[in-house]
Amino acid sequence: MSQNIIVTGGTKGIGKEIIRRFAREGFSIFTCSRSEEDLKLLAEEIRSDFPEVRIHTKVADLSKKEEVIAFSQAVKAVFIPDVLVNNTGVFLPGAIHDEPDGNLELMMQTNLYSAYYLLRAFAQEMIARKSGHVFSIGSIAGLTAYANGGSYAISKWAMLGMTKCLRQELMPFGIKVTSVLPGATFTASWEGVDIPEERFMKATDVAESVWSAYNLSAHSVVEEIVIRPQLGDL
Repeated sequence: MSQNIIVTGGTKGIGKEIIRRFAREGFSIFTCSRSEEDLKLLAEEIRSDFPEVRIHTKVADLSKKEEVIAFSQAVKAVFIPDVLVNNTGVFLPGAIHDEPDGNLELMMQTNLYSAYYLLRAFAQEMIARKSGHVFSIGSIAGLTAYANGGSYAISKWAMLGMTKCLRQELMPFGIKVTSVLPGATFTASWEGVDIPEERFMKATDVAESVWSAYNLSAHSVVEEIVIRPQLGDL
């Protein structure tokens, strides 16, 4: 039977590499982005590299509740996911005491609420089916306080807390829940910084870790994946 995965924010970085990793295993894919052009390029790449894989896309700004709901409805018209990867996120640096007004609201809406609404959209179907795996792509910023983390760190601490609660709630129904907490990963978020590429983790390593956690037997679950650059945090 064909298996299905949702990856939000799947056109770049970690999200894109997760899509590619699961596409290698024949999963059908549904993803979203705010950029129609980026989605088109991703779909062309996946169809070229994995001709047997079905990929579905939808333009959506998941900082807006109504667009999260519209995205979930579009997915439901095609499939109920076996795997849900809440990857959408935005990072705006700043200190809590003087960052621009609106930073907290935007990052909570994008990084936390989108995952909350999307999980709720599919939870009952997963519970009825008694299977599924939910991955929350968080950050080391959700474990370690650091200057200039500001509201981003707040949103990632909240994401980790929500995921821990989900683990307890969904445990009796055979649904696995995993927090993924990567350190500095070489993605578009770091473009323009004067740091050697080899100092960063590879997005493919994060994707491989997600696949490995998914690939365990029904008897085991990886609750948290903490991945850091070999030479430590940046």
